[in-house]
Amino acid sequence: MNAPTRILLADDHALVRSGLRMILDNEPDLVVVAEAANGYDAVNALAEDEIDLVILDIAMPRMTGIQAAREITRNNHSVRILMLSMYDNEQYFFESLKAGASGYVLKSVADRDLIEACRATMRGESFLYPGAVTALVRDYLQLARQGSTLPETILTPREEEVLKLIAEGYSAREIAGELVISAKTVDRHRANILQKLGLRDRLDLTRYAIRAGLIEP
Repeated sequence: MNAPTRILLADDHALVRSGLRMILDNEPDLVVVAEAANGYDAVNALAEDEIDLVILDIAMPRMTGIQAAREITRNNHSVRILMLSMYDNEQYFFESLKAGASGYVLKSVADRDLIEACRATMRGESFLYPGAVTALVRDYLQLARQGSTLPETILTPREEEVLKLIAEGYSAREIAGELVISAKTVDRHRANILQKLGLRDRLDLTRYAIRAGLIEP
């Protein structure tokens, strides 16, 4: 018998992690060997444990699941990634695929879909929740196969971090403390973000952060 798939489970709610862990550990071919409460800790945990599959909640503090997936994809090509979300949201779904995830599971049906999603991902297949719009998926993959340029985020990873914290209501001083940079640097990042996105104020930034999947609505 093959060794079970070693899973890192990342969700900022301990109760959700506990429930998902019970579902996964009940299967002989799956085992949760590490947990994380945010995307930043998930990325760091990969350096400490031998992981086959990372399951990332999309909306997490400090670093979202999508941001973490991008980081993991850049640095560790052998790990498979599966996204979890409360939202049947087309943009989250496509951002997840672009970030390197093999599948997208809705939390509302995780008890039904998560096991199959894990197995499909480890077989090298994509797992798409039933409500995903087939035509959009087909169009997206067609573009990728043709080598067409797919739209990338225009913000740097640091600008995304600053944007996320601004949208969560942090002050410039608090952001500086959180990211260990100066308040002046925070202000410069904020100005660059506004200019790049063509936005005016914090409200506009918050709306953009929700659309981009950086924070929950």
